[in-house]
Amino acid sequence: MSRHIPEETVEAVRKELDIVDVISEYVDLKKQGRNFSGLCPFHGEKTPSFSVSQEKQLYHCFGCGAGGNVVTFVMEYEGLSFPEAVQQLAGKTSVEIPEEAVLKEDEEENPRSSWYKGHELAAKLYHHLLLESPEGKRAREYLRARGFTRKMIETFQIGFAPESWNFLTDFLRKRGFEPDDMAEAGLLARKGDDGRPFDRFRGRIMFPIWDKRGKVIAFGGRVLDEGSPKYLNSPESDVFNKGRLLYHFHGARPSIRRKNEAVLFEGYVDVISAYRAGIEHGTGSLGTALSQEQARMIRRNADKVILCFDGDNAGRQASWKNADILQAAGLEVAVAMLPQGMDPDDYIQHHGPERFAETIVGRPLTMMEFKSAFLKESKNMDMEADQLKYVEEMLKEIAALPKAIEQDHYLRQLQEEFSLSYDVLKQELGEKIKNTVKARTKQKKAAIQTESQQHAGRRLMTADERAESDLISFMMHSQDAAAFVEERVGASFQQETFQALAALLYSYYAAGNESDPAAFISSVEDPGLKKEAAALAMKQVHQDLPEQVLEDYADQILHRAPIKRRIEELQDLMKRTSDVEELKQYINQLVELKSKLHS
Repeated sequence: MSRHIPEETVEAVRKELDIVDVISEYVDLKKQGRNFSGLCPFHGEKTPSFSVSQEKQLYHCFGCGAGGNVVTFVMEYEGLSFPEAVQQLAGKTSVEIPEEAVLKEDEEENPRSSWYKGHELAAKLYHHLLLESPEGKRAREYLRARGFTRKMIETFQIGFAPESWNFLTDFLRKRGFEPDDMAEAGLLARKGDDGRPFDRFRGRIMFPIWDKRGKVIAFGGRVLDEGSPKYLNSPESDVFNKGRLLYHFHGARPSIRRKNEAVLFEGYVDVISAYRAGIEHGTGSLGTALSQEQARMIRRNADKVILCFDGDNAGRQASWKNADILQAAGLEVAVAMLPQGMDPDDYIQHHGPERFAETIVGRPLTMMEFKSAFLKESKNMDMEADQLKYVEEMLKEIAALPKAIEQDHYLRQLQEEFSLSYDVLKQELGEKIKNTVKARTKQKKAAIQTESQQHAGRRLMTADERAESDLISFMMHSQDAAAFVEERVGASFQQETFQALAALLYSYYAAGNESDPAAFISSVEDPGLKKEAAALAMKQVHQDLPEQVLEDYADQILHRAPIKRRIEELQDLMKRTSDVEELKQYINQLVELKSKLHS
């Protein structure tokens, strides 16, 4: 990899930061002995296996194996390239990085750079056609009728794809883009037996979809006339994964952070319409069920989220389901409840943007208020049977509340609304709480058992592998140890991973670097080796080891390990032979080798 950001600049950024401070912005860390621990942000878990060393400026997850330094963490967590992560972290320090260095490095490192360029060019073309061309006139008139101002169109880079099978295909081909490559990127589609590429979007209003960095990676297209489907999205690809993105999140993030609150909509049209109503901290889920990763994206930037989904039964159910995911991520959740049958865009068209901002988003329901309203909608509350069913369902929800004062508040509401005995309600609630606790305990035990099985499923190291891994760990912490190992062991490591790490360490010190595990890990390019190095660097080692200890490890690798392997080979041969003379030879060799091993 060609490093256009100088290594000394990267090190300057890293050394001005404390990895605990940076990771604490994303993960709730608690002091535990010499390190800090928390729930791993890279995989789901119930018991903390994520460890951060302030002393070594490293992190490692003993569950999934993720590990590295502060730059690696930001790269993995934010989905950024190396230069982007360094640039983002530099913003927290006094170090300045020339923008041209970042752009040059990012362009060379990204194997899908043509996809990004193709999408960016297509977005500009569609946007120009909407605003300036005769072909875009009907689309302009439609958007104006829907209340879309020029500022909204420009902010969200809305465009128009003409009714043509090859307009974009020819446009991109003339500019050096291979149609097959653009079809793989999702910009074009294929038809016929020969799979010839053609324009995927035709006669549609185009909404660019951006990644976390603000780069166009996909499109959503709305049909102008009657047609099916009404909305057409780009297919998922190597750069476009709907479960890992939120619509216009990059644009809304500053406002989300400033307000400490996000408004989550179902799709891009709702986000844009809400922007007209002054809701600049709105983002959308692209019409898919919310993922844990999307919930964590919001949680990293705000403490509260308001759900504003369609006012039909499907929208209500989606609000309930997604609220559970968001609350599990640590967010306070409220619901902006729309009238039955309306979506945000409909409401704004009928009642105006000011009323939407003031009475819908501005006065959201608490989760218990929302659940109460939703449970009542499906019942005839004049009938006694439905009233009892509603009380039963509400008691179940009240039992799940974490605080006794909340439980008491909603219990008294039920008492007053239905003239019921508080003592009877309290007794019923007690039974529900017991069941809730039992269910949670069972889930927790199952989660712990699953994690234990995952840990147990990992193969334990042999003594020889342990010797090699310990030597690598010593080498990362001590240049003297590395020099000794290079002289005595050289390339004789038996495990490929340790052999590769040893070679990288020899080169690292030969380049004049000092012993610094975090700096060494930053120089490792292979993701697998980087994780392994981070795990080994987190081990507690004595930096000033007696030479005899290192000699013992070297002897284990150079002499004892080969003998053990030969003994295993002979034992296997003995099981498979029926020749007496051959067996005697194997036994004699075995006795001799075991004697060598013990001596």
